[in-house]
Amino acid sequence: MELNVSTSSQGGHTVVTATGELDLYTAPRLQAALADLPDDAADRITVDLSGVEFCDSTGMNVLLAAMQRVRDGGGSFALAAPRTAVRRILQVTGLDTVFTVVDAAPVPGVG
Repeated sequence: MELNVSTSSQGGHTVVTATGELDLYTAPRLQAALADLPDDAADRITVDLSGVEFCDSTGMNVLLAAMQRVRDGGGSFALAAPRTAVRRILQVTGLDTVFTVVDAAPVPGVG
């Protein structure tokens, strides 16, 4: 399965939406999208995982590296709406205490 990635920004908050499977073969697509965010879009980043059906360690490493880069720059980084399988990986690895996990991605123009 493929991974589709889209980005929307408004008011200093960027939402990166991923759908499909996040694994060894598709993780570079998400990594590139996160790396290509302009510096002014890196204040608040939320990665919407509601459409991700599977995530392996490669995907988690991409998310960890992006979170570290954003936080090192003084920004905030959150994961939104991970499905049960992805949430389980976060819990088993203890990463649910490392990442900020929210129930839903912010809607552009609201809030």
